[in-house]
Formats: sequence, structure tokens, C-alpha cells
Amino acid sequence: MNDWARATLALYLTWGVVAFGVRAALHRRRTGDAGFRGISGRPGEAAWWAGILFVAALLAGAAAPMADLAGLPTVPGLDHGPARWAGLALTLVGMAATLAAQTTMGASWRVGVDAGERTELVTGGLFSLVRNPVFTTMTLTATGLAAMVPNLVAVLALATLVAAVQLQVRVVEEPYLARVHGHAYREYTTLTGRFLPGIGRARS
Repeated sequence: MNDWARATLALYLTWGVVAFGVRAALHRRRTGDAGFRGISGRPGEAAWWAGILFVAALLAGAAAPMADLAGLPTVPGLDHGPARWAGLALTLVGMAATLAAQTTMGASWRVGVDAGERTELVTGGLFSLVRNPVFTTMTLTATGLAAMVPNLVAVLALATLVAAVQLQVRVVEEPYLARVHGHAYREYTTLTGRFLPGIGRARS
């Protein structure tokens, strides 16, 4: 099973470098700013916890294949060959979709939120299907990676990422976008699902 762990680790590191490192470098070249805004809120607040959980999920995601290499057993019932192959396919689709969503954001791409900053409201591309396609595709990728090395660390990493995404979107990003873009954003939320098409639309 170590081959699966090595492949998972390689994909995870590639995804991290491209989705954050390369994307930040390209963003800096285009705008003069790397796009990183850090963790929102003060220590102990929900917004702060969203950032902390996000960092923890990223670290745990890298730790999962390393734990597999160190001999950590898989979770009973989750270790199936077809599931691992399905996880690989899901990972590759998720990685490509993450990059597509980030590219659609253009100059509005950010990691984190600066409450005093105003960026363009993006509603095209994958954003015409869901309001948070970057988070959706990142979760898709993380799900695939967890299926490739289905140990307890991977499961916890995925659960932590889901919690972080929910907090970040509901407590940080949606209130910010509603305040900055007002009616345009509220109308957009009535037409587009939060993470999945048609699901989580606001009432008009």
C-alpha cells in the first residue's frame, strides 16, 4: 500500500504548490500582490477558528500519507482497491477544477478576507453554478486524497477541512460579500447554491 501513500503525498504536494504557491506568484505578477490576507478575527472568535481549522486541515492532509508510510493502519471497511482508484480520479478532477475556479476569480483571488478591501463580485464560470467553487473543489480533492489513503488521519483531515470551510464561508466571506456588494450579492445568492448547484440558495 506504500505506493498509494507515495502517490497521494506527491499529488497533495503538487496540489498545494500549484494552488497556493504558483497561483500566488501569478497573482503577484499580475497585480503586485500575492493575495494572502491571513486569518480573520481575534483569537477565540468563530472567524479565527475558521482560519486555524483550515491550517490544521492542510497540515493533517499532508500527514495522512506520511502516517500510512509509517505504518498507520487504514480504517476498517474503507480500504478497497476500487475506492482508492475512484479517489485518484476524484483527486485529479478536483485539482483541475480548483485551478479553473481560481483562474475565473482573476484579480479578485484571495486567501482570506481583508474587511476594508473591495474586490469585484465574480459570478461567471464555475461561480455561475455555485457561490464557493474553490472551496467545493478543494473539498472534492481532499475527499479523493482521503480515499487514496483511508486512515484515521485522513478522515480527521477531511472532517476538519469541511468544518473550516463551513465556518469561513458562513461567518467570514458571506457577511463580507453582502456588506461590500449589497443587493447584487443578495440577488446572486438567490440564484446560486452555496457549495452545490441549487442547494443553499437564499430566499428572495
